[in-house]
Amino acid sequence: MEMESILNSVQGYMYPNEVELQWSVLIVLYPFITGLVAGAFILASLERVFNVEAVRPTYRLALLTALAFLLVAPMPLQLHLGHPARSFEMYLTPHTSSAMAMFGFIYLWYLMGVLVLEIWLDYRKEIVLMAREKTGYLGKIYKAMTLGVDNISERSLAIDDKVGRFLTIVGIPSAFLLHGYVGFIFGSIKANPWWSTPVMPIVFLFSAIVSGITLVMLMYMLVSWLKGHAMDMNCLDTIGRYLFYAFIIDFTLEMLDLIHRTYEADESFHALNFMMQTRLYTSQIILQIILGTVVPIGLLAAIQIVRVSEMARKGTYVLSGILTLIGIFAMRWNVVIGGQLFSKSFLGYTTYKMGLAGREGMGLSILLLILPFVILWGLVKLLPPWDEEQAA
Repeated sequence: MEMESILNSVQGYMYPNEVELQWSVLIVLYPFITGLVAGAFILASLERVFNVEAVRPTYRLALLTALAFLLVAPMPLQLHLGHPARSFEMYLTPHTSSAMAMFGFIYLWYLMGVLVLEIWLDYRKEIVLMAREKTGYLGKIYKAMTLGVDNISERSLAIDDKVGRFLTIVGIPSAFLLHGYVGFIFGSIKANPWWSTPVMPIVFLFSAIVSGITLVMLMYMLVSWLKGHAMDMNCLDTIGRYLFYAFIIDFTLEMLDLIHRTYEADESFHALNFMMQTRLYTSQIILQIILGTVVPIGLLAAIQIVRVSEMARKGTYVLSGILTLIGIFAMRWNVVIGGQLFSKSFLGYTTYKMGLAGREGMGLSILLLILPFVILWGLVKLLPPWDEEQAA
């Protein structure tokens, strides 16, 4: 019965090893989550490196958001691997010619060498003060977080600021490398024309910037609303402008790639065009291009041109942000899943059916998307992203 269902979903001829997809929704989640990490860090760097003071209220929140999602980023790969313990072999027996294997070193460097250290330096004064004031288990936690360094003199804090700024500068190319290599892996697979394009790493990178900026903007609005803090509209408008600029570049790159494929029209064009009109019509045309790209760009552009009320701007940012995240996730879906729906001979097509339960089912995927927000909630409780002056 199961084999009959599989055969009914296949058109044309496919080899037996092509009928069942090797990469599931977990591999969709991985580039989506790492993209949020890279984009959130880029937004934080606007204030720290490029002195965009307007986005200062989101600086610490962006760093905490990046950390929360970075902690979860490798989990989809671990679950898909089936034997998570094997992943540690990449550290014990480095394989420098494997892009996937080198991810472990990129991840470890970005997590411990850049992000955690920068957050610790930025919060060190507050951590020391909390260690002195708090008692009980919470005081012990803050005491451990000081790492035995309790000097918070002006000179010491000035050194922290300089080192933190240096780490942010180093972190920008590190963030690019963290997510750009995902696009590099897909783009270097010559056997698959859906993936094999030199534009793929750049598209992944700019879509990551768009998704990360969007997430931090929505989180800033949500946390401000929950805590009763007034939203800094200058901050939101500035984020909206940078999001609009990044979105334009991302959309332009994707359209250039599409136009090039259409103009070139090689032997794979018929198969790819057929998928866009059938298998991927909803996810690519409707969700990714129309609802997830054209509509948000139009909304963001309208705010830049037309003067509207503060409430209308907030609503527009929320709507455009939600649609943007849906569109970016759809883009990841279309790349990962879409690239596996046709045969190497371009004569057969299959479908992907995602179950609700199981290691690679929808239920676990939803939990993986919720988990970073739970971690972020804990981080915000432990390390508040705004001081009292900013909150006021």
